[in-house]
Amino acid sequence: MRLLAPVTLVASLAFALPATAAGKFHLKSADVKAGGTLTEQQVFSGFGCSGANVSPQLAWENAPAGTKSFVVTVYDPDAPTGSGWWHWVVYNLPAATMELAKGAGSGKAPLPEGTAQGRTDFGGPGFGGACPPVGDKPHRYIFTVFALKVEKLEVSADASPALIGYMTRASSLGSASFTAHYGRKK
Repeated sequence: MRLLAPVTLVASLAFALPATAAGKFHLKSADVKAGGTLTEQQVFSGFGCSGANVSPQLAWENAPAGTKSFVVTVYDPDAPTGSGWWHWVVYNLPAATMELAKGAGSGKAPLPEGTAQGRTDFGGPGFGGACPPVGDKPHRYIFTVFALKVEKLEVSADASPALIGYMTRASSLGSASFTAHYGRKK
Protein backbone atom coordinates (compact mmCIF):
# COMPACT_ATOMS: atom_id res chain seq x y z
CA MET A 1 0.00 0.00 0.00
CA ARG A 2 2.89 2.38 0.69
CA LEU A 3 4.21 1.94 -2.86
CA LEU A 4 0.83 2.78 -4.38
CA ALA A 5 0.82 6.45 -3.27
CA PRO A 6 4.19 7.36 -4.93
CA VAL A 7 3.25 5.46 -8.10
CA THR A 8 -0.10 7.26 -8.23
CA LEU A 9 1.64 10.61 -7.71
CA VAL A 10 4.15 9.96 -10.51
CA ALA A 11 1.37 8.83 -12.87
CA SER A 12 -0.67 11.94 -12.02
CA LEU A 13 2.28 14.20 -12.74
CA ALA A 14 2.96 12.45 -16.03
CA PHE A 15 -0.58 13.16 -17.19
CA ALA A 16 -0.39 16.78 -15.95
CA LEU A 17 2.81 17.61 -17.86
CA PRO A 18 1.28 17.80 -21.35
CA ALA A 19 -1.16 20.46 -20.15
CA THR A 20 1.69 22.72 -19.04
CA ALA A 21 3.90 21.89 -22.02
CA ALA A 22 1.62 23.97 -24.25
CA GLY A 23 2.95 27.09 -22.55
CA LYS A 24 1.64 29.91 -20.47
CA PHE A 25 -1.31 32.06 -21.60
CA HIS A 26 0.50 35.05 -23.10
CA LEU A 27 -0.43 38.47 -24.55
CA LYS A 28 1.89 40.47 -26.80
CA SER A 29 1.83 43.33 -29.30
CA ALA A 30 3.86 44.27 -32.36
CA ASP A 31 3.06 47.93 -31.61
CA VAL A 32 3.54 48.16 -27.83
CA LYS A 33 6.34 46.52 -25.90
CA ALA A 34 5.65 45.16 -22.42
CA GLY A 35 7.17 47.62 -19.94
CA GLY A 36 7.74 50.11 -22.74
CA THR A 37 6.21 53.45 -23.60
CA LEU A 38 3.12 54.05 -25.72
CA THR A 39 3.73 55.98 -28.94
CA GLU A 40 1.77 58.88 -30.39
CA GLN A 41 -0.17 56.22 -32.34
CA GLN A 42 -1.81 55.07 -29.06
CA VAL A 43 -2.36 58.58 -27.63
CA PHE A 44 -5.87 60.06 -27.52
CA SER A 45 -6.92 62.88 -29.83
CA GLY A 46 -8.75 65.27 -27.51
CA PHE A 47 -8.65 66.44 -23.86
CA GLY A 48 -5.53 68.43 -24.81
CA CYS A 49 -3.79 65.43 -26.39
CA SER A 50 -3.07 65.23 -30.11
CA GLY A 51 -2.23 61.59 -30.82
CA ALA A 52 -3.50 59.34 -33.59
CA ASN A 53 -5.79 57.35 -31.23
CA VAL A 54 -5.13 54.03 -32.98
CA SER A 55 -5.58 50.80 -31.04
CA PRO A 56 -2.45 48.62 -31.13
CA GLN A 57 -2.18 45.16 -32.64
CA LEU A 58 -2.62 42.52 -29.93
CA ALA A 59 -2.07 38.76 -30.14
CA TRP A 60 -2.37 35.97 -27.59
CA GLU A 61 -1.52 32.29 -27.38
CA ASN A 62 -1.99 29.26 -25.15
CA ALA A 63 -5.49 30.10 -23.92
CA PRO A 64 -6.78 27.79 -21.18
CA ALA A 65 -8.62 24.62 -22.19
CA GLY A 66 -12.37 25.17 -22.42
CA THR A 67 -12.12 28.80 -23.61
CA LYS A 68 -15.34 29.81 -25.37
CA SER A 69 -14.71 33.55 -25.83
CA PHE A 70 -12.35 36.39 -24.95
CA VAL A 71 -12.51 39.89 -23.50
CA VAL A 72 -9.77 42.48 -24.05
CA THR A 73 -9.37 45.54 -21.84
CA VAL A 74 -7.03 48.50 -21.48
CA TYR A 75 -7.07 50.14 -18.05
CA ASP A 76 -5.16 53.02 -16.43
CA PRO A 77 -5.09 52.56 -12.63
CA ASP A 78 -3.23 55.88 -12.20
CA ALA A 79 -5.93 58.20 -13.57
CA PRO A 80 -6.84 60.79 -10.92
CA THR A 81 -10.46 59.65 -10.65
CA GLY A 82 -10.37 57.44 -7.58
CA SER A 83 -11.35 54.50 -9.77
CA GLY A 84 -8.87 54.52 -12.67
CA TRP A 85 -9.81 54.92 -16.33
CA TRP A 86 -11.09 52.36 -18.85
CA HIS A 87 -9.55 53.01 -22.28
CA TRP A 88 -10.90 50.00 -24.16
CA VAL A 89 -13.33 47.14 -23.52
CA VAL A 90 -13.83 44.53 -26.26
CA TYR A 91 -16.01 41.52 -25.47
CA ASN A 92 -17.65 38.48 -27.05
CA LEU A 93 -14.56 37.77 -29.12
CA PRO A 94 -15.03 34.24 -30.54
CA ALA A 95 -12.81 31.49 -29.13
CA ALA A 96 -11.00 31.12 -32.48
CA THR A 97 -9.76 34.73 -32.23
CA MET A 98 -6.07 34.98 -31.38
CA GLU A 99 -5.36 38.51 -32.59
CA LEU A 100 -6.79 41.99 -32.99
CA ALA A 101 -5.33 43.98 -35.87
CA LYS A 102 -3.87 47.43 -35.40
CA GLY A 103 -6.76 49.89 -35.57
CA ALA A 104 -9.48 47.32 -34.77
CA GLY A 105 -10.71 49.46 -31.87
CA SER A 106 -10.46 52.64 -33.92
CA GLY A 107 -12.56 51.60 -36.92
CA LYS A 108 -9.44 51.23 -39.10
CA ALA A 109 -9.54 47.40 -39.14
CA PRO A 110 -12.41 44.96 -38.67
CA LEU A 111 -13.32 43.20 -35.44
CA PRO A 112 -14.39 39.54 -35.60
CA GLU A 113 -18.09 38.97 -36.29
CA GLY A 114 -20.19 39.03 -33.12
CA THR A 115 -17.65 41.11 -31.18
CA ALA A 116 -18.82 44.15 -29.21
CA GLN A 117 -16.97 47.16 -27.85
CA GLY A 118 -18.13 48.45 -24.50
CA ARG A 119 -18.41 52.01 -23.36
CA THR A 120 -15.14 53.48 -22.09
CA ASP A 121 -14.60 56.29 -19.62
CA PHE A 122 -14.44 58.67 -22.59
CA GLY A 123 -18.20 58.03 -22.88
CA GLY A 124 -18.55 55.79 -25.91
CA PRO A 125 -17.38 52.49 -27.36
CA GLY A 126 -14.05 51.96 -29.09
CA PHE A 127 -10.43 52.57 -28.24
CA GLY A 128 -9.56 55.74 -26.38
CA GLY A 129 -5.82 56.31 -26.19
CA ALA A 130 -3.64 57.56 -23.37
CA CYS A 131 -4.02 61.16 -22.21
CA PRO A 132 -2.81 61.61 -18.64
CA PRO A 133 -2.79 65.06 -17.03
CA VAL A 134 0.21 67.25 -17.80
CA GLY A 135 2.91 66.85 -15.18
CA ASP A 136 1.67 63.55 -13.72
CA LYS A 137 4.21 60.77 -13.44
CA PRO A 138 3.86 58.39 -16.40
CA HIS A 139 0.66 56.37 -16.07
CA ARG A 140 0.43 52.59 -16.38
CA TYR A 141 -1.73 51.17 -19.17
CA ILE A 142 -2.62 47.55 -18.47
CA PHE A 143 -3.53 45.53 -21.56
CA THR A 144 -5.34 42.31 -20.60
CA VAL A 145 -6.99 39.43 -22.45
CA PHE A 146 -9.37 37.23 -20.46
CA ALA A 147 -10.33 33.71 -21.54
CA LEU A 148 -13.96 32.97 -20.65
CA LYS A 149 -15.93 29.78 -20.09
CA VAL A 150 -19.01 31.33 -21.75
CA GLU A 151 -19.57 32.13 -25.43
CA LYS A 152 -21.13 35.50 -24.75
CA LEU A 153 -21.45 38.06 -21.97
CA GLU A 154 -25.11 38.92 -21.56
CA VAL A 155 -24.83 42.69 -21.05
CA SER A 156 -26.63 45.62 -22.65
CA ALA A 157 -24.89 47.65 -25.35
CA ASP A 158 -24.50 50.58 -22.95
CA ALA A 159 -23.13 48.50 -20.04
CA SER A 160 -20.48 50.20 -17.94
CA PRO A 161 -16.89 48.96 -18.00
CA ALA A 162 -17.33 47.97 -14.34
CA LEU A 163 -20.32 45.72 -15.15
CA ILE A 164 -18.48 44.11 -18.07
CA GLY A 165 -15.48 43.63 -15.78
CA TYR A 166 -17.65 41.96 -13.15
CA MET A 167 -19.23 39.61 -15.68
CA THR A 168 -15.80 38.89 -17.19
CA ARG A 169 -14.22 37.94 -13.88
CA ALA A 170 -17.21 35.79 -12.95
CA SER A 171 -16.66 33.72 -16.13
CA SER A 172 -12.86 33.87 -16.39
CA LEU A 173 -10.71 30.79 -16.94
CA GLY A 174 -7.54 32.89 -16.87
CA SER A 175 -5.94 36.07 -18.13
CA ALA A 176 -2.74 37.38 -19.65
CA SER A 177 -1.55 40.96 -19.55
CA PHE A 178 1.28 43.40 -20.00
CA THR A 179 1.77 47.01 -18.91
CA ALA A 180 3.03 49.98 -20.92
CA HIS A 181 3.55 53.57 -19.76
CA TYR A 182 2.86 57.07 -20.98
CA GLY A 183 3.29 60.55 -19.52
CA ARG A 184 3.15 64.04 -20.98
CA LYS A 185 5.02 67.19 -20.06
CA LYS A 186 2.93 69.69 -22.01
